[in-house]
Amino acid sequence: MVTLQTGGRFILWIAWLIAGAALGVAEAFTLTLAFGLLAAAALVAAIVAGMGGPLLAQVLAFAIAGAVGLLIVRPIARRQMTRTPLVREGSYALVGKKAEVIEEVTGTRGLIKLSGEVWSARALDEDHVIPAGTLVDVMEIEGATAIVYPRELLP
Repeated sequence: MVTLQTGGRFILWIAWLIAGAALGVAEAFTLTLAFGLLAAAALVAAIVAGMGGPLLAQVLAFAIAGAVGLLIVRPIARRQMTRTPLVREGSYALVGKKAEVIEEVTGTRGLIKLSGEVWSARALDEDHVIPAGTLVDVMEIEGATAIVYPRELLP
């Protein structure tokens, strides 16, 4: 049992801080969230030690805080981190969609049918001329104009 004293106060809180820092470093390397939660539990124990709590109270504070973190907080945090990415909305959702050319598309003008709507379009490659009836992929959206590329030319 550590019995170092400075002015009548136990300095076990320093040992808890060192343990918390070591666990924090381990978390930085593993990114599992387990070591980070144990580091926070060590900080709780350091606070108890700093307030003059006995060693048993410090160990109980570490155990309870660690158990709460690992059994309650970690599963919730992992669920949040593994959520599917947000769905693209608006015109951003049209990028990558298939469309049909309804009026010849050049590097400056043209019309396509995209998701049931008629859109102005231009070819990604300004030298391309894409005839009506050709299937194209939407590469990007600039304002109200779809930038397209013929499907048969894609690798």
